[in-house]
Amino acid sequence: MSNRAVLEVIALDEQDAVAAQTGGADRLELVTDMAADGLTPSTATFTAIRRAVDIPLRVMLRLADGFAAGDVDALVARASELRSAGADEFVLGFLTADGEPDLVAVERLLAVLDGARWTFHRAIDRAADRDGLRKRLADLPGLDTYLTAGSAAGVDTGLPVLETEAARTGEPGYEPQILVGGGLRLDHLPRLRAAGLTAFHIGGAARPHGWTAPVDATAVHTWREAVDA
Repeated sequence: MSNRAVLEVIALDEQDAVAAQTGGADRLELVTDMAADGLTPSTATFTAIRRAVDIPLRVMLRLADGFAAGDVDALVARASELRSAGADEFVLGFLTADGEPDLVAVERLLAVLDGARWTFHRAIDRAADRDGLRKRLADLPGLDTYLTAGSAAGVDTGLPVLETEAARTGEPGYEPQILVGGGLRLDHLPRLRAAGLTAFHIGGAARPHGWTAPVDATAVHTWREAVDA
């Protein structure tokens, strides 16, 4: 990937993936079932999308709505199957009932991911202690990105947190890239870019006709131009 700002787009299938790449996406997050806020896609879906596009794919590892790990054995089995099918980037993140990072679940998955790069997703926005979570995860292999809005309520509310965390880049626990997503709008971009943030994640914004419609390449291109401005 080049040094330009990263634009990641959620893709549900091959049609989404091709449209997102055509519009200028740098990377895709692969999920299914957006009614549950994005779950693990089938291995067949991953394989079809991998054949359709040549940009990086990050595959969600999550089997149920919410941020509890649930059936970790089933998660590990799905992760192992996807890894064997060629998946080499992932998205995951789990919290305990008291809002602490679920290191047991995460470390079990990392054992089968075998060094693959991964994003800790918006579970960070529900954590009891964001800074503490970052520091506890700091030494885990492959973690290179946090997907965050800065707040569980979305980017509108989380802007000050995002700016503060961007200013701490390079400190222990703050080395991974901040990927801004969760209610992100085009009008947020100037402030975020001014803070030094260089990675952006969109889902519904790439689908002007709603989640029942596919990704729109023109909408993605609009975002491509905006993040590069």
